[in-house]
Amino acid sequence: MSVFQEFRDFAVKGNVIDLAVGVIIGGAFGKIVDSLVNDIVMPVISTLLGGHIDFTNLFIVLGHAPEGVPRTFDALKKAGVPIFAYGNFITISINFLLLAFFIFQMVKVVNKIRTMDAPPALPTPEDIELLREIRDSLRK
Repeated sequence: MSVFQEFRDFAVKGNVIDLAVGVIIGGAFGKIVDSLVNDIVMPVISTLLGGHIDFTNLFIVLGHAPEGVPRTFDALKKAGVPIFAYGNFITISINFLLLAFFIFQMVKVVNKIRTMDAPPALPTPEDIELLREIRDSLRK
């Protein structure tokens, strides 16, 4: 069997294709959560904290910024100035927490649907029940 044939057999298995679909959907879902955090959650949080705080522009410059470079996150990053970007970290952390929460909720719903669709447990046969009673009697 050639390497190409082995690879083809591996690639067309159901699990690999399911994984690929999951990765693609996960990437799209990540963008949705990114937008939720950056466009909805962070503006509300910054307003509640007393002003229009842009968390991405919360940083500490660790190096020397060249003359003429604006003191914004993007400009300093492009100039190669080392910065301690704690605001960006806060934004990404909130993004992660929301994404993890949404995925947890999705898994919870899927598990609930699976238990609802699962066939009911078969009743224990009478002879097994009788054997269990005998076993329990012998233990006493």
